[in-house]
Amino acid sequence: MTVETQQDKELIRASYQKLLLSCKRSDTPERKAMIEKAFHFACEAHKGVRRKSGEPYIIHPIKVAEIAAKEIGLGTKSIVAALLHDVVEDTDCTIEDIAHHFGDKVASIVDGLTKISGACNQETSMQAENFRKMLLTLSDDIRVIILKIADRLHNMRTLSSMPLRKQMKIAGETLFLFAPLAHRLGLYKIKSELEDLSLMYEHPEDYKDIVEKIKEKEAEQIIVIDQIIKPIKKLLNDNNITCTIINRPRSIFSIWNKIEYKKIKLQDIYDVPAIRVIFKPQEEIPEKNQCWNIYSLITDIYKPKPERIRDWMTTPKANGYEALHMTAMGPQGKWIEIQICSNRMNEIAERGFIAHSRNSDVNESELDKWLKDVREILENPESDALAFLDEFRLNLFSQEIQVFTPKGLIKTLPKHSSALDFAYNIHTDIGNHCIGAKVNHRLVSLNYVLRSGDQVEILTSDKQKPKPEWLDYVVTARAKSKIKAEFKDDRKRLIYAGIKLLEEHLINIGLVLNSKATKKLMEHYQFTNKDELFLNFGSSKLKLEEVKEIVKKKSRNKFIKYWSLQLFGSDSKETSAVKAENKPEIDKRKPFLLEETMSEEKYKIANCCRPIPGDDVVGYVDLENNVTIHKRKCPNALKLMSSQGDKIIEANWTSHRLMSFLAIIELSGIDKIGIVNDITSIISKDHDVNMRSIHFESPDGVFEGLIHLYVHNTEDLNNLMKKLIKIKGLDNVRRIENIEEYS
Repeated sequence: MTVETQQDKELIRASYQKLLLSCKRSDTPERKAMIEKAFHFACEAHKGVRRKSGEPYIIHPIKVAEIAAKEIGLGTKSIVAALLHDVVEDTDCTIEDIAHHFGDKVASIVDGLTKISGACNQETSMQAENFRKMLLTLSDDIRVIILKIADRLHNMRTLSSMPLRKQMKIAGETLFLFAPLAHRLGLYKIKSELEDLSLMYEHPEDYKDIVEKIKEKEAEQIIVIDQIIKPIKKLLNDNNITCTIINRPRSIFSIWNKIEYKKIKLQDIYDVPAIRVIFKPQEEIPEKNQCWNIYSLITDIYKPKPERIRDWMTTPKANGYEALHMTAMGPQGKWIEIQICSNRMNEIAERGFIAHSRNSDVNESELDKWLKDVREILENPESDALAFLDEFRLNLFSQEIQVFTPKGLIKTLPKHSSALDFAYNIHTDIGNHCIGAKVNHRLVSLNYVLRSGDQVEILTSDKQKPKPEWLDYVVTARAKSKIKAEFKDDRKRLIYAGIKLLEEHLINIGLVLNSKATKKLMEHYQFTNKDELFLNFGSSKLKLEEVKEIVKKKSRNKFIKYWSLQLFGSDSKETSAVKAENKPEIDKRKPFLLEETMSEEKYKIANCCRPIPGDDVVGYVDLENNVTIHKRKCPNALKLMSSQGDKIIEANWTSHRLMSFLAIIELSGIDKIGIVNDITSIISKDHDVNMRSIHFESPDGVFEGLIHLYVHNTEDLNNLMKKLIKIKGLDNVRRIENIEEYS
């Protein structure tokens, strides 16, 4: 507890005044009084408490309330709840106190916002369990999740005051769950900022590099966009259409994602500029008609690409987004993307469902449909919180397709949905009894992947029942949860059978089925929870013959340890071997140094991404105190940071010149005589690189190659790649990041 200075008081008052200016919807004396009361209540509760940054703690809830009011457009109760959201967790105040002073609805929202505490099973993840519980609040009040997103946005904006390990954890979970949630709720601006901020902390060098390159191109881009906008603006003004035309630059994260995973060069990303035409609608004409009228006028200037027209007005996206999209040939032979929308549509695009619900009820059922799906998933949550989180996230950030029922009704599904997904979207019973489908009047199998515009008729049979392989056919969380619900009784029976089989078998060989034996079996077969282990024994997928050797393996070590201490004292070789298994505790507050002289037992390199010295890396500490090193940009590392952040540590390389690490580079270019010889000649002359294997293909005069190399660090690899790209005919040389697919 610290004393509040005059400077603190002035900062608090200025922040509060800024909040009041943002509360456009709180325009009555009663509403203003309620906000004032909440402000003083929170000030008193957090008095003398400071954040890691050193500023008074009350600044945080004020800023969260400002985001809720100004950037999302929430009302008085939400603003009050935002001001009070940390009071119950951090002070002696109770939910009952909140209800007494501010009413049951505010108390309910604050209760949902209060962070979950309490111990979880060590075998699951506290983070994942908290996410699961947080998502349960969707069943009560959508504002809880929206305020959680606002809270996370301010935490991300002030993340620099946290230690690096915390930064990685918070940035990882933000990118993994909060950004997709914001996307699903239509909060485009917030989603983009969350992604950019996550990138800034997870990959600071990449972020800085892209920002610098954007600045270099900024002046050139302004000229290009101005050339595109001017003739459109003039034509629309001549036709008495009041509009604003804005540039729609790609977010930094979007650029990084395309460079990193789609292997698109930065200069190519700028080849498709995007603008948005926002018009003031005329009351007597439907907005949809006005959009098409503007489209028609624009095509008089720029010729459209017919296959790239997207009508999100007739059938809005599931998050409420409405607009007409077109791609046209612009000046100097460059494609441009043009979005056409009204003021109302633009507000929905930027501020999501909240703005949407205030303006129109036409499509409000889209939110209700999504919430219904979420509630159905939550009815049968996975016992394993991590599995639940994966399942829920499946449908947060997926692209959408729209398909038709036999009667012409439109159904929106995630991209890559199958005929079976469609069946479960119609009704659970139709899904459970589905035997096939007709797509565009052609018979297809259950796992047929649908495309936008398909008309789908489901074929059923009363004798059909869900099968385990169906889980591989579906991508929607709804379908997965319904299939698993059908298996629930069978699953319980098989789990119980597996337990009985193991118990009887272990008794017969003089052992018992306890937690230690179960843990050894789980580790050996790589299961994350014991139910999966018992299920596989119960369904005869695992053989009992192996059990004795697995369970007794470490038990024998304990026997040696005991008798070594009795007979030889603590200096015996056997005792030393046993002690080697008891690794020292890892200090997660300090960077874990990856020294070249370390023994292999100290850490291991992850097979999924196989980082080499010089890569940005993180460490994952498992229950056995083993450290696995991942690249920061590895998808598995992102998942670990977001769901098990308490087990993530900062890791730094020291100088490496002796050990070699596997790397793969991909090459492409125009095939010519001697080019392979040129490539191998450069590699063979490089004393810091050894070639393990080489593979080239040359279809139609264009060659593609993969080379597996052993290098000491990223510096050696980058130097080699710089030499290779100078070879005449080579168009592209890049390092393969997802090395597991190519090894």
